[in-house]
Amino acid sequence: MQIQQNFRKEQWKMLFITMFCYLFFYTGRHNFGWAVKGMTEELSISYQQIGWISFSMLMGYAIGQLINGNLADRFSPKIMILTGGFLSIICNLSISYSNSYGMILILWTLNGYFQSMAWGSGSKLISNWWDSSERGKAFGFYTMAAGSSSVLTFFMALQLVQQEQSWRTLFRFPILFLGFALILFLIIARSHPSLKGFTITSDNKSDSKTQDLGWKDAYKQVFGNKKFIIASFAIGFQSMARYGLIFWVPIHFLGNNYKESSGNLWLTLFIPIGMAVGAISFGYISDLLFEKNRSKSIRTGMVCSCAIALLIYFIPTPHHILAAFLMFTSGFFVYGPQANFWTLSPDLLGTKLVGTGIGVMNMFAYVFAAIGEPIFGKIIDYTGDTSNIFLAVAVICALCTTIISFVKPDINQIIYD
Repeated sequence: MQIQQNFRKEQWKMLFITMFCYLFFYTGRHNFGWAVKGMTEELSISYQQIGWISFSMLMGYAIGQLINGNLADRFSPKIMILTGGFLSIICNLSISYSNSYGMILILWTLNGYFQSMAWGSGSKLISNWWDSSERGKAFGFYTMAAGSSSVLTFFMALQLVQQEQSWRTLFRFPILFLGFALILFLIIARSHPSLKGFTITSDNKSDSKTQDLGWKDAYKQVFGNKKFIIASFAIGFQSMARYGLIFWVPIHFLGNNYKESSGNLWLTLFIPIGMAVGAISFGYISDLLFEKNRSKSIRTGMVCSCAIALLIYFIPTPHHILAAFLMFTSGFFVYGPQANFWTLSPDLLGTKLVGTGIGVMNMFAYVFAAIGEPIFGKIIDYTGDTSNIFLAVAVICALCTTIISFVKPDINQIIYD
């Protein structure tokens, strides 16, 4: 009984320290959008060039997910997270002293790759500590940390922008918090229960079949799982919709001058707040309301997200209270289901392939997000109306809903393997 209590305590400790560390990772990634206006003015960089910088970072992240997810299965998830975090800090600081488009493009692409070393590795660490019976809850908390990271980054950026600080400070001050979190993670985190003296038994029979797989066979097994690949296409559209809100909605509220739109600008904070609440909520929703049927939970969330995006589109200038509610719910339903996507990796592939699976899935997510960036920009350029962002998001959410409907996991196998 005492051993069980001690394990439970360590289990929560590992989840919370991983969450705390990832809480600050977006300070080195989602800061870029807020630096755009100052960067374009000072360095005479066009918005088209800005789009390519954003595209390159997302592609760097996507490629990194494909590689680093597999590495997390083979090496220490803790070391992967620490390495990626500290290298990301170096990239951000270097950008803050850069004066050329080419240098910023290279550094931001590398930053995308380094940032990719964290998510799959953290997922692997959590899967090592949490079995399938509570994994939805654990991943809900973990995904909430990512959503909360957006809130934190948005808040810091807003403070710096409205204090008329240089765009360079956006790459210097926020990432100091990431450095502090990485130091705590270094001291507290352990990649596996065995490193704390605990012995656990895998809850998935497929693990015994994958334990000794080489890296080629691991990828072959992941890409050979049809349900998992269909789910990966679905998260691609979910991620495209998410980044449509995260990157372009601030531009929608910003207008031509943030000082003239300061009241509306704060409404953007409700999107990541909704995302954070949605992530933790959908972890419980899938486990309790939908009895671990991740696909059904995702489908329900994306249908709601589609409906809310359409509602925002047809009510272009709502009252502030209504606008805040709509921003919150749009973030809640567009991002919340992502917590259910990550649990599909251990559910469909087994815990030994969590890193590889989540890496592949996140690669799809960010390739689609990267492709979506110029599409959103083109829509705005063509129509001259930023509200069309919400119409595009509604269509993308509908596509995600349709695709995920083809993924119907065997619930009994997931629970009892």
